Amino acid sequence: MTPLKNDLFLKALLREPTPRTPLWMMRQAGRYLPEYRATRAKAGSFMKLCMTPELACEVTLQPLERYRLDAAILFSDILTIPHALGLGLEFEAGEGPRIDRPVRTAADVERLPTLDPERELRYVMDAVRLIRRELDGRVPLIGFAGSPWTVATYVVEGGGSKNFARLKAMLYGAPELAHRLLAHLTRATTDYLNAQVRAGAQAVMVFDTWGGALEPAAYREFSLRYMRDIVAGLVREHDGRRVPAILFTKGGGQWLAELAGSGADALGVDWTTDLATARAAVGGRVALQGNLDPSVLYAPPAAIRAQVARVLASYGHGAGHVFNLGHGIHPDVPPEHALAMVEAVHELSPAYHA
Repeated sequence: MTPLKNDLFLKALLREPTPRTPLWMMRQAGRYLPEYRATRAKAGSFMKLCMTPELACEVTLQPLERYRLDAAILFSDILTIPHALGLGLEFEAGEGPRIDRPVRTAADVERLPTLDPERELRYVMDAVRLIRRELDGRVPLIGFAGSPWTVATYVVEGGGSKNFARLKAMLYGAPELAHRLLAHLTRATTDYLNAQVRAGAQAVMVFDTWGGALEPAAYREFSLRYMRDIVAGLVREHDGRRVPAILFTKGGGQWLAELAGSGADALGVDWTTDLATARAAVGGRVALQGNLDPSVLYAPPAAIRAQVARVLASYGHGAGHVFNLGHGIHPDVPPEHALAMVEAVHELSPAYHA
């Protein structure tokens, strides 16, 4: 593989010195970009876009043509595993994902097949290989997956949910069944991420979007436990370089100290926790990623710059910070506002690395 021309992102994840704070955006390839919408229309459907390596590569690279970003993230979805397990994933306009065959009984769990990522998810691996080739060492490529708990919310509920009634009923009423499902998803997720690494992903991230919906004891038992298992099973060296792992629990600020003991190299932080508080909680054990409120990007560029300055000051001086949004960029954000954020990080962050 071509040597990296820009490795600031990987260095920051390993808490190594960098001349400025590297940055990327969650959902940086997405609906806020007109070029993405054009490629999505060409694909005909979201799943066709995900499952066509050439198109997934095209949209992965689009934000890098607009912005001075320090990483690319594979264009895919956190529900590729349920799709590969034969659960009938569909995306309905205006309603989000739908699982046609939810998993709700012991028999449903028993029927789940063993996943071979290079077979059932070959389109993802082909996309990773193609993206790496097209990047040609420009920036690192991030692979990702949903956390077992987050994926389970869709698998059991049959789609999105406000209160996760079915899964929480299982969690409290039949915890052994919930553990069997989560263990199966954990094995599949670990294999999936390792396949992405072998295909060329240079860092991996686990998105625990719905972990914050759990009370503390349940979070530790049904979410954090399985993310720890994933980290323990990851390939951590490839192509002669460490492959950093990032964990991100949205709404998980209260658990940062425990997440720091997970074995991950870095933790994502949403905008509800100050980075200074997060940095104190993790005690230098991990790098931190975040955490501008995505809604700041609705504001004028001068206000965006001021909020970027606030986030940088909250983390303070030294290594180990990757600038990012606290969650995904909203689809109706003007692209020029994202540019204002990127340029502000480039201009303001070197002072924190002198």
